[in-house]
Amino acid sequence: MQYAREVREFIRHHFRHFNAAVVVDAAESFRQFVESGNKMLVAMAGAMSTAELGISLAEMIRQGKVHAISCTGANLEEDIYNLVAHDFYVRVPHWRSLTADDEVALWKRHLNRVTDTCIPEEEAIRRIEGAVMEEWLAADRNGESYFPHEFFYRVLRSGKLDKYFQIDPRDSWVYAAMEADLPIFVPGWEDSTTGNIYAAHCIAGDIKNVHTVKGGIQYMMELAQWYKKQTQDGTKVGFFQIGGGIAGDFAICAVPMMRQDLQWKDIPLWGYFCQISDSTTSYGSYSGAVPNEKITWEKLGPDTPRFIIESDATIVAPLIFAYVLG
Repeated sequence: MQYAREVREFIRHHFRHFNAAVVVDAAESFRQFVESGNKMLVAMAGAMSTAELGISLAEMIRQGKVHAISCTGANLEEDIYNLVAHDFYVRVPHWRSLTADDEVALWKRHLNRVTDTCIPEEEAIRRIEGAVMEEWLAADRNGESYFPHEFFYRVLRSGKLDKYFQIDPRDSWVYAAMEADLPIFVPGWEDSTTGNIYAAHCIAGDIKNVHTVKGGIQYMMELAQWYKKQTQDGTKVGFFQIGGGIAGDFAICAVPMMRQDLQWKDIPLWGYFCQISDSTTSYGSYSGAVPNEKITWEKLGPDTPRFIIESDATIVAPLIFAYVLG
């Protein structure tokens, strides 16, 4: 990947101080960490899939630089929305000046706005609903249960969406994760469009067993077993966090849960930590907490390489990924 090498050289030459310098430090530490045989979990909040992070994240997965993902339900589904409905998306460059009447006009066109990008309901959301609904019903009838991401993997593997692809599937991070059978952990999945749709079908009685789709406690159990397996031979697992919220807090808490609640004292702390965030610490938000605070919660140690980049993740994350790939 020639462009990745060029990006790395550009960053090394131009990013000298402040947040820019931390980008270099965090990216170089990330690169050394995974090239030493360690594993990296990426926690992804915000609307990074609608920002098309898949263009860079998918390649990170293919090249073995990312080994697990914790993300919101929105990021899980919106990568697939983009895959099948990209040409129907509407960009609104002047989004800051929209009036309430402008928003109503978008609503009447069945366009769901995410900052400057509108997701088309019929071409994206309802198209996915039909495909995943078939999998839900089949599992429900057979008394089977799967995680939310596993249902998406089943849909993609079935090929039933292939005819709708509007971007190269190599630019879809969920597609790359499916090909690699990458573990994905999706806490709070019910707080997503697909989760809402699932709840509606349960209320309507179409789905008889609400547990046909596994939930957050089962995801935490799965994450704990995955982490334990990865680290049993001395391998470390790093934590690269985009944004804050549940995607980050859920996953990072697996370590203190194992060490304190299960009393698995041989479980190591996270071996690397980096967060890209625009939150500040002064409001008491988890998203703005500096890495040192995590030491008191037994998530990180005093010697853990730790970085916080106070910037826009839609700009910084692709740069770091290109640096690591270079």
